[in-house]
Amino acid sequence: MRVTVCELPHEPEELDAAWAALCEHTRSRRSQLVLLPEFAMLDPVWESDRFDSARWSAIEAAGRNQIQCLPALGVEHVVGTRPVCVDGRRLNQAYHWSARDGIQPLRSKYFMPEQPGNWEATWFHPGDPAFPCYRAGPASFGVNICTELWALETYGRYAAQGVDMVLSPRATSAATAPAWLPLGVVAAIRSGAYCLSSNRVDRTGACGRGSWIIDPAGTVLALTSATMRCATREIDLMVATEAKGTYPRNALRAWRQALSAAKGSTPCGS
Repeated sequence: MRVTVCELPHEPEELDAAWAALCEHTRSRRSQLVLLPEFAMLDPVWESDRFDSARWSAIEAAGRNQIQCLPALGVEHVVGTRPVCVDGRRLNQAYHWSARDGIQPLRSKYFMPEQPGNWEATWFHPGDPAFPCYRAGPASFGVNICTELWALETYGRYAAQGVDMVLSPRATSAATAPAWLPLGVVAAIRSGAYCLSSNRVDRTGACGRGSWIIDPAGTVLALTSATMRCATREIDLMVATEAKGTYPRNALRAWRQALSAAKGSTPCGS
């Protein structure tokens, strides 16, 4: 399966060129799945410590417009996040868009920071504490939205469910950048899956670079930079399947089997 990760700014004067470049990249490389950054192309409202209903309405509308842009990528599958309001609750909701079925809601972000520059709990209600697996064509995947990459307990559950990919849309800062790539390696090795992450960028430096594709052995297959804002790699889903039976996953086989028997831990798609 050919997968693409990317960096995208949200400022209108830079976004148009970056989006056009991404569309050209995915079409020329015949990508099948694109992972977008957290709140791709949308205003980072969480940087304000005061909720503004008008601003929320504006980004919710912009999120709907964002979905209309996805066919331009020329791919079968896109995963990202968007602002939605469900039963009066404001959510940072992951979605899967497919050329065949359109938009499908996935889980919403549960673990959120509340600190200067990241007032997410002010803007969003907690989403889903469960981390199920989903399907995109032949691949199964889980979604850990940005901060949720630190939910280390989810990786054993993903291994038990047999996921092929852990997808993480991010909006992480340059200041914390050194901590994130090793975390992606841990996610890949522990889950026995490919870890893909796409990060936002902006001209202020509030969001840092570093989108990646990491294989189940923890090898970094691709890492974006200022000179390479998107990257596509062919990944072998059988490698992820076989990784579940190798160290360190097999060292936890008994625990994994017990987890699989628990409610909500059935194999993906069953």
